[in-house]
Amino acid sequence: MAVIGEGWPDRAEWAGRIFSAGWRESDGGTRPVIEPATGDTLADVGIASPADVARAGVRAAAAAGEWAAAAPSDRVAVLLRASGVLRDRSDTFREWIVRESAGVPAKGDYEIAAALAQLAHAVGLASLPRGEVLAPQAPGGTSLAWRVPLGVVGVINPWNAPLLFAVRALAPALALGNTVLLKPDPLTPVSGGVLVARLFEDAGLPDGVLHVLPGGADTGQAVAADPHVAMIAFTGSTAAGRAVARVAGEGLKRVLLELGGKNSLVVLEDADVEAAALAGAVSTFGYQGQACVAAGRHLVHTDLVEAYTDALVRHALAMRVGDPREEGVGIGPVISVGQATRVERIVDESVAAGARVLTGGRREGLFYPPTVLDRVDRAMPAYTEEIFGPVAPVLPFRSEAEAVEIANDTAYGLAAAVHSGSVPRATAVAGQLRTGMVHINDVCAKDAANAPFGGMGVSGNGSRIGGTASLEQFTQWRWMTAPGPS
Repeated sequence: MAVIGEGWPDRAEWAGRIFSAGWRESDGGTRPVIEPATGDTLADVGIASPADVARAGVRAAAAAGEWAAAAPSDRVAVLLRASGVLRDRSDTFREWIVRESAGVPAKGDYEIAAALAQLAHAVGLASLPRGEVLAPQAPGGTSLAWRVPLGVVGVINPWNAPLLFAVRALAPALALGNTVLLKPDPLTPVSGGVLVARLFEDAGLPDGVLHVLPGGADTGQAVAADPHVAMIAFTGSTAAGRAVARVAGEGLKRVLLELGGKNSLVVLEDADVEAAALAGAVSTFGYQGQACVAAGRHLVHTDLVEAYTDALVRHALAMRVGDPREEGVGIGPVISVGQATRVERIVDESVAAGARVLTGGRREGLFYPPTVLDRVDRAMPAYTEEIFGPVAPVLPFRSEAEAVEIANDTAYGLAAAVHSGSVPRATAVAGQLRTGMVHINDVCAKDAANAPFGGMGVSGNGSRIGGTASLEQFTQWRWMTAPGPS
C-alpha cells in the first residue's frame, strides 16, 4: 500500500472509519482508494451505511441548536483557523488530490487556493446583515424579518474537485450556523472527506457539527432522505441530480443542484485566434476535461476555423500524457474505467458517423490523449452528449445568429465563453446565450467565491452557490411581530 502524508493526518486514527462525532467504525465496511495513474491502493476508508447516516443525522440535529446560537465571531474563528490548517498542510492536500483524483499538481494548487478563497468569503458571510425592519401592522407595534439557519444540511459531492466542492458548500453552511452531513464520492474520499474532517477538527469545530460519510448512491440517498436534513447541496451529473431531487422532494427539502454542461466556446471572426485557441485548450483539456464547466463545443467562424483548429492541435500535441506526479506531464488519466470507456465510445461513434480525428482519439488504459475532432454534425454523440473527457469537437458557423443557435441547441445551460476583438460585440452575443455563466475572451471553466455559480436548463434547478446567493441558500426567513403599548 502506497503511503502518503506521513504524520498528518494520523492514518491509524482514520483508516477504515467514518467521522461522526469522532472517528468511528462504520456498518458499511471499508473500501480501498485506488490511484488511477498506477492502480496502487492508497488507503482503505470507511463506507457509511444508511444506518450510519441515520445516526449521524441524529447527532447533527442535536448539535444544531448550540452551533446556531454561537456568536458569529465564534464561527468565524473556526473558519480562520481552518484556513491556517489548510495553508500549513497544503503539501498533504496537494499530494492526495494529485494521487487520488489524478490531477496534475497545478490542479491541486488551484483547489487549495480556491478553497482558501471560499473560507475567506464565508468569514464575511457570517456577519452580513440578515434581516429587515418592516412596517408594523399597528401603530407602535414591531414587525421584523430575519434569516435563520436551516438546521442540518446534506452535502453530496463528486470526485472531480473533491476539496473545493466540499469547502464551497461547507464554509457558508457552517458560517451561517448549520450543521452538515458531508458525503464525499467513494473515488476521492480522502481529499474530499477525511482531510476535510481533520481540517475542521484541528480548527476546533465542536463535536457533532460536521459528519463525513463516504459512500455510493445508497449513502447519498440516505442523506437525501434523512428526516433531520433540511436541505441538500448536490454537485454532480444531471442524472444523479434528478435522483437526489426525487428523494429529497419526498421530504419537501430545499435542493441546490449544480449539474452538468455542454458548454460552448464561441470564436467570432475578429477574435485573436491564438488567444482563443489557448483558452479553448485549457477549457477542454484541463484536468482531462473532467469538469462541468469544460468546453464541450468549439464554435468557430468559418474565416478562422482552419487557423483555430491548427492552433488547438498544436496545444494538444504539446501536452504530455502520463502519471501526473512526473515532471512535465500536462494531462493524467481519467478517473475510472467507466469514464474512459464512455469517452472512447463517444469518439468512436462520432468517427463512425463521419467525424475526423485530427489528433488523439485512442486510449491506453485510463489514459486518453487530448483529442480534436472536426467534421462534427448535430447527430453525433460528440455534439449532443456531455463528454467529460479531453475531447474538443470543432464546428464552423457563418454568422452570429448561427453561432447563438448552435450554442443554445442543448438542454444544458451552465457556462460559455465568447471571443472577439470587440468586447461590446462579444457581450451582445453573450447576452443571447441561455447559460447561467458566460465569460468574454476567457476560458469557459471559471469559478469565484463571490460569484453566484450555477446554470439554466438541466444544468441545475435555478439555484446558485457563491456570493450572497449562499446566504439565500443556507438560511430561511423568520417573521416576528409584537404589539405596541396597550
